[in-house]
Amino acid sequence: MARTDHETAAASTPRPPGRLYRAWDSDLAHAFRTSPVALVAGIVAVVIILAAALAPWIAPHDPFDPGSLVLMDGFTPPMTENEFTGNFYLLGTDDQGRDVFSAILYGARLSLFVGFSAVLFAMVLGVTLGLIAGYRGGWVDSLLMRIADVQLTFPSILIALLIFGVARGFIPPGYREAMAIWVLIVAIGLSDWVQYARVVRGATMVEKSKEYVQAARVIGAHPAKILARHILPNVMGPVLVIGTIGLALAIIAEATLSFLGVGVPPTQPSLGTLIRIGQGFLFSGEWWILLFPALALLALALSVNLLGDWLRDALNPRLR
Repeated sequence: MARTDHETAAASTPRPPGRLYRAWDSDLAHAFRTSPVALVAGIVAVVIILAAALAPWIAPHDPFDPGSLVLMDGFTPPMTENEFTGNFYLLGTDDQGRDVFSAILYGARLSLFVGFSAVLFAMVLGVTLGLIAGYRGGWVDSLLMRIADVQLTFPSILIALLIFGVARGFIPPGYREAMAIWVLIVAIGLSDWVQYARVVRGATMVEKSKEYVQAARVIGAHPAKILARHILPNVMGPVLVIGTIGLALAIIAEATLSFLGVGVPPTQPSLGTLIRIGQGFLFSGEWWILLFPALALLALALSVNLLGDWLRDALNPRLR
C-alpha cells in the first residue's frame, strides 16, 4: 500500500533532539568542555564525592568500629606492612591502628553531608528572606537588611561558634552528641544566609518592576505565586554561583569548628577532626596522620571553589 504525501513527509522529518543532547550542546556545557581548569576541578570533585558516597564499599576497614581496630597496627607508616601483624595500609594508620585511608573516606562523607546540608539551609533561608524583603519593601525590607548588616560585622566562624554554643546549652546532655551534627548544620547555615538574601533582594527589586510581574498583579495573582513562579526562576543564577562557592566555605567552616573541638563528635570524626588528631602527632614523626586528611580537605575545597569561579564567569554575559 503506497504511502500518502503526509506520511512520507512525517517519516522524513528528523526527530527533535532530546533533553540530554540539548543540555550537552548548551553554551554552559560548551564552556565547561573548553575550560581545562573546570574539567580538572570537576573530575577531582566528582571522584572525591563518589569515593565518599561509596565509602562503605570502597574503604578496606570500618575505622569507626572499635571491634575491628588492632592496637598493634598503630603508627604504621604509609605503603608499608606492620612489623607485628603483617597488615598493609596504603596511607598508614593512626595511634589506634585506624586505617587513615578509610578514615579519610568516611570523614569526607561526613564533611560533605554537613557542607551540603548547611548550604541548602542557608540558601532556602536567605532566598526566602531576600524575596520577601525585595518584594514587600518598606519596614520589612529595612528590618531584614539591618539584621543582615549587623551580622556582616562579625566573622562567620564566630557567629557559628556562638550559635553552636547557645544551641548546645538548650539541648539536654544526653542528646548533645546525637544532635551535634544537626546543630553544626544550623550554626553554619545561620552564619551564611546573608549573602543569599542580599543578592536575591537586589534581583527581586529589579524583577518586580518588569512588565510580566505587573501583568501577574493585574490579573490578581497571589504574591506568593508571583514570587515562586515568576521572580524566583529569574534570580536563581547568582544563587547557584554563591551556593557552589559557599559549599567550599561551609566545608572549611565545618573543618575549622571540628578542629577547634566544637564540631562533630569524636565517634563520627570528619576531616577537621582527623586533622586535629593528626596535629598532635606531627612533631613526633607520624606526619602522615595529619598530611593526608589535610590534602584531602585541600583538594575538595579547592576543586569546589574553582568550579564556583568557573560557574560565575560562565553565567556572566559580560564575559562572553
